[in-house]
Order: sequence, then structure tokens, then C-alpha cells
Amino acid sequence: MKYKILGKTGVWVSELCFGTMSFGNEADETAATEMFGKCREAGINFFDCANNYSNGRAEEILGNLIGSCRDEVVITSKVSQRIGKDINARGSSRRHIMLAVEQSLKRLKTDRIDVYFIHHFDPFTPMEETLQALTDLVQQGKVLYLGVSNWAAWQVAKALGLSAQYGLARFECIEPMYNVVKRQAEVEILPLAESEQVGVIAYSPLGAGLLSGKYLGETADASGRIIKNDMYAKRYSDPQYRETAARFVNYAKEIGVHPVTLAVSWVKSHPAITAPIIGARNVSQLEPALASAAFSMTPQIREAVCQLSIRPASATDRLEEVLDPNYKFSNR
Repeated sequence: MKYKILGKTGVWVSELCFGTMSFGNEADETAATEMFGKCREAGINFFDCANNYSNGRAEEILGNLIGSCRDEVVITSKVSQRIGKDINARGSSRRHIMLAVEQSLKRLKTDRIDVYFIHHFDPFTPMEETLQALTDLVQQGKVLYLGVSNWAAWQVAKALGLSAQYGLARFECIEPMYNVVKRQAEVEILPLAESEQVGVIAYSPLGAGLLSGKYLGETADASGRIIKNDMYAKRYSDPQYRETAARFVNYAKEIGVHPVTLAVSWVKSHPAITAPIIGARNVSQLEPALASAAFSMTPQIREAVCQLSIRPASATDRLEEVLDPNYKFSNR
């Protein structure tokens, strides 16, 4: 296992991060324990969680598992998703953040969260209030570093500017969706992260399992998220995603690589990515993702995979600049 520094933190994390969203849901505590053990054996020291995963049960299970190795692992959690019926049991207000972090610390059985994420953008709370609340948690030692997930690049950029202007703790990590069929992060999120030295842990490197090939053909897996979960069904409803996935799976077979291994390796190979977040329901699902740590992703293979999907338009939508790599020098 190789390790990278997370943003500007100076903290070394494994180039694979294990996501615990399945804990307490598709994976019971026994399966979770087995997967955690496999991850630790493989050298993973980075574990991603959230307070709403399985209604808090994922944090409880992760808390049980890290008891004997707490100082050897880097753990995350998140706040802003709804976690109760109360009207204020969601969002990024100071009130909700302060209540939620105490609950997460209790479930995780720890005195600090290494990276604490705002899970979604809250349009009803000023960024300044959110950043001040998070800064207070950092100063109290309950949170060591801050992160943000599912924000647009302009929102992250604005937050970084506010942190610099007012001396507030800044976001050191971004958690966007990124995979072969969902490449929007390449347009602005990943360039922003490289420019500002912000770490990136990308979720859904398999496209909710689409890139594993299990939804293709007549023997499609009826137990997966795209079939059973309406949110994922909508997210990957565009027919071009399945067409891309079919081409991807065929290419993986051509070069003799498990599609899961190739999909995770492709995400990991982007220079802005600190670590893809891998997840599974059991050890057998986990193993090909772990194998990506040893896979050698060449520039040729990465480009071949890129050619299988539609490259997103540039931020300026000036296609001529994308097609001609020397365009930026032509006016000098």
C-alpha cells in the first residue's frame, strides 16, 4: 500500500480509503469486522463514515472496530444530512453542527474526528456561520481537519476565500463523485483541488456497481443499489452510462483485469486524487477493489479508458482549446 499526504495537513493516508456506508445495512457487524480486518491487513489506515449512514449504526460499528488501533487510523464523519424528525435535525447551522458532533463522537467512541465533512451544501445557512462553528470545533480539539462533500467548485472556492479572509479553519479535503461515467469533477473540482492543495477522496468509483458489470446482460444483479434504491436508479438512468459501462467491462476483459480493479485504479491515477473510497457488502466484493493497490495504471491504459466515455466540456465550453493542446500559446 502506498500513502499520500492529505492536502496541506501533513497527515499520511493510504491511497485507498474504505467507505463504511454499508455498515449496519447491507453489511452486518460480522461482515463489517471481516472487511475492516482485510483493509487493515492491506495497509489501509483511512476510513470514511457519516452520521446518517444506517441512522448512526455505521458510526457505532466503526467505533467498535477502531478501539484497539485508534491512533493508527484516520477516520472521517459528516454532518448536514437529516438524522431525525425534528425540523432542525439537518443542515449546517451552528446549532445542528454542535449537537451532531457530540452524537458522532459518542457513537465512534473517540475524543476526536480526524476529518469532519459538511455532507451537502446548505443554502439556508451563511457559510460564515458554518465555518465559524467548524473552526470552534477544531480549536476545541474535537475535530482536527475539515472537509466538504457534494459542493460545487464555486462554493468550495468561496469557502476557502472566507477562511483566508477571516482566519478561519479551511477545508482540507473535498469528497466528490468521480468515476468513468461521472467525470464532471474533472472540469472544476479537481483543478481547484490541485491549485489550492486540497486533498480529494472520490466516492462511487464503481458508479454504484455499474462499472463492475453486474447490471449488464440478462443475468443482471437484482440486489444492487441501482435496482433497489430509487436515488441511484435516477442517478444512473441515462442510457449512455450503461453503454459506457459495457464498453468498459469489455475493455477490462481484453486486458485481463477485473473491472472493479480497473475502475478503482483509473480514479486513483488522476493526479488530484488522494484516495478513491472503496466500499463493499462482504470480503469477496472487497478483494478486487483492494487489488487496485498493486495494479500498474499506465498512461496508455488511462487514456484508453478515458476514450470509452464522453469527456465533459471545459469550464469555458471552448471546445477548440480542448482539441488543440497548443491553443493557449497561439496568441502569444
